[in-house]
Amino acid sequence: MQKWFGSSGVCINENGHLLMVLQGKPEEKKTWSIPSGGKEHNESFRECCVREIEEETGYIAEIVEEIKVKRGIYEHLNISFEVHYFLVKTVGGKRNFQDPVLMTFYNVQNLTMLIVLKLTELLSKIEREAVHMLPKSFYKST
Repeated sequence: MQKWFGSSGVCINENGHLLMVLQGKPEEKKTWSIPSGGKEHNESFRECCVREIEEETGYIAEIVEEIKVKRGIYEHLNISFEVHYFLVKTVGGKRNFQDPVLMTFYNVQNLTMLIVLKLTELLSKIEREAVHMLPKSFYKST
């Protein structure tokens, strides 16, 4: 069974806004999510989270605490996954649109109800997106 590891950062700025990025491959429907991505070789989950945030947004992040680890298996693809979620704060950098199509900070107070209703859906979406980030070699049988 192939294994995939990744990290995701929950970043709320000093104004109470949640950092979100609009992502998706050109042929896919774009979806809003928190910055996330696959762990590189010899990289810690924390380093992965900080790197992904900087690559996707331009902001430099600092880990505040780990808030969740989610593990699972996509049996139909013969892939297991492990995603670490971190609460982070921005400590530098500047906004850029290098990786995602668009990014923004959403007002958390306005999103509270949506977050409560969609949290499970969001986590599932991040996990599904993780599969699309896997190298094509993962899909080849050995």
